[in-house]
Amino acid sequence: MKILVINGVNLNMLGIREPDLYGKSDYKSLVKTVKTYAKEKGVKVELYQSNSEGEICTKIQKALNKFDGIIINAGAYTHTSVAILDALKAVNIPTVEVHITNINEREEFRKHSYISLFAEKMYAGYGVKGYTMAIDYFLDKTWC
Repeated sequence: MKILVINGVNLNMLGIREPDLYGKSDYKSLVKTVKTYAKEKGVKVELYQSNSEGEICTKIQKALNKFDGIIINAGAYTHTSVAILDALKAVNIPTVEVHITNINEREEFRKHSYISLFAEKMYAGYGVKGYTMAIDYFLDKTWC
C-alpha cells in the first residue's frame, strides 16, 4: 500500500503557530512520526507540504495511478478551496481528511470543510495521532 500525505498551508509552522492549539512539536516531528508509524505497518508513505493551493492541486493530480490513498490536512484551504476538492474528485483516490485541532469546536467558519464533500473519513482533534489513525483506516479497508 502506498499513501500520499498532503499537508497544506501553515502546517510547516507547527510548533511556532499557536502552540496552545496545535502543540509544541514541529513539522519535522510530524513527518518523523508518520514515516515511523507507516514503516512499522508496512505502508509506503510520501509526505508533501505546500502553502500554495495550486501546487497542492498539482500534487493531487500527479498522484493518479501512483497511490492507493491520500491523507490530507489542507489547513485553512479546507474551508475555502473548491479547487482542492475538484482535484480530489478528478483523481478519485480514496481520501481521509485530518486536522490536528477539532475544527467543529472552533470558529464558525472552520466548521465547513470542502474536503469533507469527498473524503471518506475525517479525524479532527486528535493531534498528530490523527495521521496514524488515518493510516489504520486504510489498512482496515477491505478494498486495499
